[in-house]
Amino acid sequence: MIGLDVDGTLVNHEGHMSQAVREAGRAIVGAGHTVVISTGRSLGATLPIVELLGVEHGYAVCSNGGVTLRIDTSLPDGYEVIDRRTFDPAPALRAIRQSLPTAKYALEDDQGRFLSTERFQDASFGVEAVGVSINEMMEATATRLVVFSTDSTAEEFGRAVGTLGLEGVTYSVGWTAWLDIAAEGINKATALEVLRVKLGFDREDTIAAGDGRNDVEMLAWAHRGVAMGQAPDEVKAAAAEVTAPVEQDGLALVLNGILDGQAALR
Repeated sequence: MIGLDVDGTLVNHEGHMSQAVREAGRAIVGAGHTVVISTGRSLGATLPIVELLGVEHGYAVCSNGGVTLRIDTSLPDGYEVIDRRTFDPAPALRAIRQSLPTAKYALEDDQGRFLSTERFQDASFGVEAVGVSINEMMEATATRLVVFSTDSTAEEFGRAVGTLGLEGVTYSVGWTAWLDIAAEGINKATALEVLRVKLGFDREDTIAAGDGRNDVEMLAWAHRGVAMGQAPDEVKAAAAEVTAPVEQDGLALVLNGILDGQAALR
């Protein structure tokens, strides 16, 4: 069972998947390994990656563990949502607005729609966000809340978030001044663990690769956690090993190594 982050792992930070990574990914799927795309992206932005890797039957973890999909190309939409973990965004929104009054907000609700303030759009949403007031956003039921500040560096933003005392949620700070919030106790690792048990894999048969702070729990969860070469030090510290950066096809090295090891056992 192989959990793979998307941005910074399967694709670079411009969203491009190299030929080497695509070929290695499709080969690992074709060899019968269970590949689970595990990403902060929402459903609509995850499905194109599933298609690129040729996953026709399987699972994907979206919204940092907030939404889990069963992939089956025979279904009308090619998938079904089998788990959605929600939370009340109002307390977090109230706390963040006091410290970051100029931040932009976007929220994925329990129907998979995106609501946003300040015309906030991002490719990771997978759909166009609908503009709403902050009060309307506070009344929604959320699976994912995103906060983005254009007035702070990632370091300044991280320090500000650290002083907020956010309760009842799980959060991670991204590469930029970007904050992802999920339900309390929910992350990529918790969703993958549910799938591991469901599918009957031993922990020793789990691998995960990622590069972001939202991958820390997933890398620690996996028997073999692999951090990308460009990952922050705290992410590398959570992993069992470090591969080359995404721009040097670090994930392809890992996946091809699995295939080579499989071939050597034959």
